[in-house]
Amino acid sequence: MTGVDGRRAVVTGASNGIGRAVALALAAAGAVVTGLDLEPGRDGLEVRTVDLADPDAVARTASGLGGVDVLVNCAGSYATLPLLDLDLEQYHRLLAIDLHAPVLLMKHLGAGMAERGWGRIVNVTSVHAQVSEPGALGYDIAKAGLEAATRVAAIELAPRGVLVNAVSPGFVATRMSVVDGVDELQGEEFRTVYQQGGRLPLGRAATPAEIAAPVLWLAGADNTYVTGQSLRVDGGLTVRL
Repeated sequence: MTGVDGRRAVVTGASNGIGRAVALALAAAGAVVTGLDLEPGRDGLEVRTVDLADPDAVARTASGLGGVDVLVNCAGSYATLPLLDLDLEQYHRLLAIDLHAPVLLMKHLGAGMAERGWGRIVNVTSVHAQVSEPGALGYDIAKAGLEAATRVAAIELAPRGVLVNAVSPGFVATRMSVVDGVDELQGEEFRTVYQQGGRLPLGRAATPAEIAAPVLWLAGADNTYVTGQSLRVDGGLTVRL
């Protein structure tokens, strides 16, 4: 049991990857799911078109949803952004999608949850919130910021019956694994360092469904006492030197 039957859920990035897996898992468990994405929905999912980089569009869309019980922020964008060659336009767009849009949705949809005295918010972040690599400046800032926002929202909304958590994936087999035209999961470094060298204890990337499973539990009524936490679902990536 997950406790989402009949609940109204909103999932960003619902047309692909982790967002699609989460939306399908919620729908299979009985939730009424609305996706937010730039791309059309699949598998019968209702998806509303919205550019999450546009704060006005985010606010308008949120105001038209109404009665939302569950919010899962899955949509994400990645761009290689080294510090010394920082492209400000790309940097601001990445932060708008990966950080500001989730915060705005928590504000707008969390208000209704607080009024009704029940709600669940799950933000899909990344191990990049805790560990970093060259060129990931914007992405790392956004994910670390979203985990901070998760904690603050959890504190502020707890007295109103709203639980707020994050799920922090490591390597996941989605199209975001393709960076600058190269699939990192097929590369030499992933094979020799992470798989053969044991840097990734489970030795493989996760499937989107493996990330959706803990999201589903955190988003449901069966979760009654977990809030303000970030659950790392990373195959052991961040637990070894």
